Amino acid sequence: METRQRLPAAERRESILAAASVVFGERGYAGATTDQIAVAAGISQAYVVRTFGSKEALFVEVAHRAVGRIETAFRTAIATDDGEPVDKRLGQAYLDLIADRGILLSLLHIFSLGNDPAIGPIGRDGFLAIYRLLRDEAGLSPEDASHFLAEGMLINTVLALQLHDSDDPDALELVTNACGGDLSRFRALAAG
Repeated sequence: METRQRLPAAERRESILAAASVVFGERGYAGATTDQIAVAAGISQAYVVRTFGSKEALFVEVAHRAVGRIETAFRTAIATDDGEPVDKRLGQAYLDLIADRGILLSLLHIFSLGNDPAIGPIGRDGFLAIYRLLRDEAGLSPEDASHFLAEGMLINTVLALQLHDSDDPDALELVTNACGGDLSRFRALAAG
């Protein structure tokens, strides 16, 4: 008889959040179920509900996790002075992070739920926290921080729409400009 080793609660919780990020990313908040998340995490649906209480509470935790991972990646990029300008380090940190398609798509779902009373405030607070981090900790001017966020949103949109795989010359022009002229880098990022 095969015995399964039990994961510590913190690891189990993180595995559920990682699975939820993928499922919510693929199916959206409305289309995802706690049963699908449980299957993706390799656990029972009852355990998901017992751990988080509801699908909404789980999505709220996924939102907090996504914002927290961005903040951590950006703080690491700020602290790692390798001679590159801080905005370049931040940009690379973000590209590395959103190579996780679950995080990329979960972020887009969070933003699209801005009017939801439970999820909207988390999206707004998280977005402003990242703006403040860029401005106050990275030292970007308000204009540069805004531009950085705008480019990030364009990259999110281009990746989510999979425009990098299009044969349309206008789509390829947009993607090439969004990725700083290096389409192969963008395609590699999208391939994950």
